[in-house]
Amino acid sequence: MSRLVAFLKGINVGGHTVTKDKLQDVFCAIGFFDVSTYKQSGNIIFESAQSDILTITATIEAKLKSSLGYEVPTFIRTLPQLQDLVEQNQFRGQNTHDKSFLVTFLREPLVFPFPLPLTIPKSTAQIIAAKGVEVFSVTHGGGEGALPNPYIEKVLQTK
Repeated sequence: MSRLVAFLKGINVGGHTVTKDKLQDVFCAIGFFDVSTYKQSGNIIFESAQSDILTITATIEAKLKSSLGYEVPTFIRTLPQLQDLVEQNQFRGQNTHDKSFLVTFLREPLVFPFPLPLTIPKSTAQIIAAKGVEVFSVTHGGGEGALPNPYIEKVLQTK
């Protein structure tokens, strides 16, 4: 049995409001166990007898689309992967005053086409590192928290 975390993109933003109970029901209907959610974030912790991440991801996305009526890009990480992410601490040495730190999950490793760190055009938000299937960004308030993901998707031509 594998303990996994599903990060659901676009849940409870842009008019796509879903209750924690509804998300838990969807995951239980798939056959996952010990399903819990973190706040209204779209982050789901669950156990699965299935170990193939690609199959799990496809199953979740199909069930969410049929249950909610729209596509929900899903990114699965194992607990060891998340522990490694924390231990790597790509934000080490960053000044924390008035800053937010973001990790953007990718489906597959992609090479960032520009040298990093990179300031996102027309902002002070920065993409500071890209490693494997994660991209690390720092924002500086003023509504910049929403900037890294669309920019990363555009530059990497991914969703």
